[in-house]
Amino acid sequence: MEGDTHNRRAIFWICVLALFTAALSFSIRTGASGAIKAALLDSAVPLHSGEMIAAALGNSFLGFALSLLVISPLLDIFGAKRVILFASACFIVGPLLILLSPRMDGIDAIYRLLTMGMVVCGFGWGATEASINPVTTALYPDDKTGRLNILHAWWPAGIVVGGLTSILFFEQLHLGWQALVALIAVPGIIFGLWTMTQTFPKTESTALGVPFRDMLAEPFKRPTFWIFPAIMFLTASAELAPGSWVDIALTQSVGMPGILVLVYVSAIMFVMRHFAGALEHRFSDMGLLCVCTIPAAAGLYLLSLASTPFTAIVAATLWAFGVCFMWPTMLAASARRFPRGGPWSIGIVGFAGAMAIYFVLPEIGKIYDKAKLAKAGGQTAFEALQPGPELQQVLGFAAQQSFQVIALVPIALFFIFGAVWLAERRRKG
Repeated sequence: MEGDTHNRRAIFWICVLALFTAALSFSIRTGASGAIKAALLDSAVPLHSGEMIAAALGNSFLGFALSLLVISPLLDIFGAKRVILFASACFIVGPLLILLSPRMDGIDAIYRLLTMGMVVCGFGWGATEASINPVTTALYPDDKTGRLNILHAWWPAGIVVGGLTSILFFEQLHLGWQALVALIAVPGIIFGLWTMTQTFPKTESTALGVPFRDMLAEPFKRPTFWIFPAIMFLTASAELAPGSWVDIALTQSVGMPGILVLVYVSAIMFVMRHFAGALEHRFSDMGLLCVCTIPAAAGLYLLSLASTPFTAIVAATLWAFGVCFMWPTMLAASARRFPRGGPWSIGIVGFAGAMAIYFVLPEIGKIYDKAKLAKAGGQTAFEALQPGPELQQVLGFAAQQSFQVIALVPIALFFIFGAVWLAERRRKG
């Protein structure tokens, strides 16, 4: 409580449920994408259906990044309560637009409404990140790393629930993609109604009495701030981009559904993020991030070599232990060092992470496509391959190459985090 004006526990769990909903939405959209492509695009645009569904999914990341960037500096003007209610509305309206898209006349109108639904879901995700991170740092100013990691433990929890629900709906209950997409709205309605009952705190910059203009100017007055968005771009490239790619790559190279590996990794991350506070006190935030890059790099490299479900699980375990703390600890690190930047500085760092996914994921795909053609001996040779061991070998090689390239990112981060860690230790000493 703060002067009995707000219920800290209730508000924190509203933030948890909002992030869980964002993760569930992401996981379900990904899980339903194949069925949506088959139902709406394959017959109408068979030559471009894969590209079109990928672009629709990618546009949700763009919606996420843009809403995060726009809302963050205006959070205290709008009020965190209104922003979280906006996120709730997006998780209701976005799925509704996707569900209504088949009713439109013509493939252009269908695809336009489908894409709009994906973008609105992305707006909800961005509004969630723009509000819950500054609210949590305001609620727990002395335990930012621990509380942000506990909060963001519910992102992988949402991935687990969404992934398992996708498998249950399609393979066991034999329900259509519409039922799965409609499920997104349920927690969206719940956290929206709960939000209406609460009074939310002001962010740290407002509590410190920082004027709006000074908050906007803070990142530009302190050039060292821009190290953190740059690092966040790389950390998101090591965590979320491979997470979006693992289903495609491992399904082909290991012979098991990649979504199961993603669910397993997410379960590890959910558990481990609850221990971030204690580890941060032992190593410091930069020390913790530096240590984490070692298993992250090893895991990504070993994923490139995995050829059986067992080796994939071992590699994925290392990768999960490496990346589990990265996103929330980066947010906490920037919030601790630049409190006068408030939600604006946190939003810029989150925006950098979102844009990393938007830009890096297609590049991984290009590496994959280039490698498969090289292994096959050219485009003509690749197109001549029939389903079987030879094609599987070519696709497995392409998956290996894509993971090996991305494994270089945490290696670079080891030296960056290490340099910042040592510089700050010397300054304190």
